Amino acid sequence: MQFQNLNLIEPILKSLNEEKYITPTPVQAQAIPMVLAGKDLLACAQTGTGKTAAFSIPILQLLHTKPVDGKKKIRSLVLTPTRELAIQIGESFTAYGRHLRLNSTVIFGGVNQHAQVAALNKGIDVLIATPGRLLDLINQGHVQLKDIEIFVLDEADRMLDMGFIHDVKKLLTILPKQRQSLFFSATMAPEIIKLAETILQNPAKVTVTPVSSTAEIISQSVYFVDKGNKNSLLVDILKNQEIKTALVFTRTKHGADKVVKMLLKHRITAEAIHGNKAQNARQRALNNFKSQATRVLVATDIAARGIDVDELEYVINYEMPNVAETYVHRIGRTGRAGAKGTAYSFCDATEKPYLADIEKLIAKKIQVVDGHAYPLTDHHPVKATGNASTSKNQHARPTQQQGVKKSPKKRWRSKKKSGSLA
Repeated sequence: MQFQNLNLIEPILKSLNEEKYITPTPVQAQAIPMVLAGKDLLACAQTGTGKTAAFSIPILQLLHTKPVDGKKKIRSLVLTPTRELAIQIGESFTAYGRHLRLNSTVIFGGVNQHAQVAALNKGIDVLIATPGRLLDLINQGHVQLKDIEIFVLDEADRMLDMGFIHDVKKLLTILPKQRQSLFFSATMAPEIIKLAETILQNPAKVTVTPVSSTAEIISQSVYFVDKGNKNSLLVDILKNQEIKTALVFTRTKHGADKVVKMLLKHRITAEAIHGNKAQNARQRALNNFKSQATRVLVATDIAARGIDVDELEYVINYEMPNVAETYVHRIGRTGRAGAKGTAYSFCDATEKPYLADIEKLIAKKIQVVDGHAYPLTDHHPVKATGNASTSKNQHARPTQQQGVKKSPKKRWRSKKKSGSLA
């Protein structure tokens, strides 16, 4: 099947051809006809499956075929959890609708609202928004949602994870009851299904690539390495000049900044993207990465949601995620829409339980890279709990006989005061 078989209008087909889109992904092939038919849609599709086009293309066609007279009104609302994802969705609407007389704008927090309000005042057809800024501008009287015909809730699971459920419920009370609603989520946990039931009416359903699976086209490998050698291993891997760009994941903002600082010392261009960065800095870093002016983008999980870089081949898990599903979302940044993808993961001894959870979720063993320059040697590292009383651990702190002069009574008090005893 090709896009020309989906009953799309010529201006949209022309745009898709210019974007070199010929064959729709499974979620696009299934969802586009359903949306064009005016049905509500419940779609379970993980990142990287082409879901943005699955809703933006038919929305553009539906709005185009029902033009309005006079000043433009907001007729479609796309609600999404992060600024980066909102910007990416806005770019998609602009690209696919370049030959239509429709316009869209993106609003999100963290920046001055002046430019966003100016765009709204000119009149728009499609609004892409994050919940907080949208409610703020509604309260100020800059946004009216009474003319919404098509509502999209994107990344519903992440919306709940980030605590936006109350904002979403507020917005649902403002939206017209007569509307077409499209609901997208990478997972379908009970709370997600419950939310969908409050939004959708007799929806069509699409399930593509559930969260427990990873794209078969992505080559996945794991390096067992001591925590103290992860920097050296990362630099060693990046000596491969075939790696034009790489997206590196850390669990914390501070960790991302440390990795960037280390890479810059080795003359590897790198920038970080996380919640402590100003929005203009985050967008600049992302643009530099897309243009390959920056070779390595180091990101935390929430900041990376919505990063959509064409032909990004390499993702590196500098730290293993402590939530198995997060691994799937991370490596889903590569291998998008059938492109080639490679995912490397660094696993120290304390992270082995995370790896086990991931392999259980994806139902496959990740290939282990043997013979690299920094193999794991510290198989039983001391956990940072302050309690190392076991004599079985060869890395435990010295006992009293080995030179620790504190009496048992004083050591008990010391631990109790520090809260290390549970």
